[in-house]
Amino acid sequence: MHNAFLFPGQGSQYVGMGKDYYDQLDSAKERYHTASEILEFNLEDISFSGPEDTLRQTQYTQPAIFVHSIIVNDLLKEKDINPKAVAGHSLGEFSALVSAEVLTFEDALKIVKVRSTEMANAGKISPGAMAAIIGADKEQLEIICHQNGIVVPANMNAPGQAVISGDKIAVEAAINTAKEIGIRRALPLRVSGAFHSPLMRTAREPLLEIINSVNFRDAKIPVYQNIQAEPVTDYNILRENILKQLENPVLWSDIILNMKKKLIVQKLNRIEKKISEKDKPQPPKKDNKPKADPNKIYDIADAGSVVLGNPNAPVTVIKWTDFQ
Repeated sequence: MHNAFLFPGQGSQYVGMGKDYYDQLDSAKERYHTASEILEFNLEDISFSGPEDTLRQTQYTQPAIFVHSIIVNDLLKEKDINPKAVAGHSLGEFSALVSAEVLTFEDALKIVKVRSTEMANAGKISPGAMAAIIGADKEQLEIICHQNGIVVPANMNAPGQAVISGDKIAVEAAINTAKEIGIRRALPLRVSGAFHSPLMRTAREPLLEIINSVNFRDAKIPVYQNIQAEPVTDYNILRENILKQLENPVLWSDIILNMKKKLIVQKLNRIEKKISEKDKPQPPKKDNKPKADPNKIYDIADAGSVVLGNPNAPVTVIKWTDFQ
């Protein structure tokens, strides 16, 4: 069986997340303690006890989800459940990079710390909004985003399910346009900033600085990245793309489709290889058993075979005996 690990992004958090692992696994305790030292706040308290309004703040949400994801990743691999490919939605891409051994847990968390803090700051510097658009095709989405001000597709989550991001006024206008052209649902999301849009630009330089300060390695398995939806293993490309995704859309739908196609092709190739090997003419098996001479009378003690005499004789005697 071929597995792929998919890691969640912001919005999947909940109060109490990770506590069951923390209570039962020493390895989970170690992850949380290491994280709290790097983050310089008590991640356990916020993850396990909240309150929800605190956990929902970007600078806490992202580290909480990241650490929880890595603990689950560790647990699966301990059970010998290993992925053939990985992907992560937005923040989840950093979990995917740890799973693919591109980054260590500690280095990835250092990046997540800066990323989450600077994205929260960008949301204060350039207040924005996001909205879910349900039931629009690509052409309709272009019409919806054609507004005065900044509003762009941020997450292409599935066919007919997207998230837009940008200026508050422009996003509100886009929601109204969606309703006017008959889109099934268009609703604002509770977020602290206009993620994956040009409004995140002020976070770019601090993020670039921390990215350049840590060590990246080639991926052990393909990583399907947000901005191109194709498998990548080269560490230079992986490093460039995690910076680019800050202001560009998450192509999640394409990632899933491309990953499925790739895994199906790999499976078909394995089946084809098995069939071709089965159909290949096999060399005759060597029979190393001594052959009896049909024209010779053997003494039983010297016989190298259970067949004595001519195997094509008109009469065959079959004898069972119990050797002492």
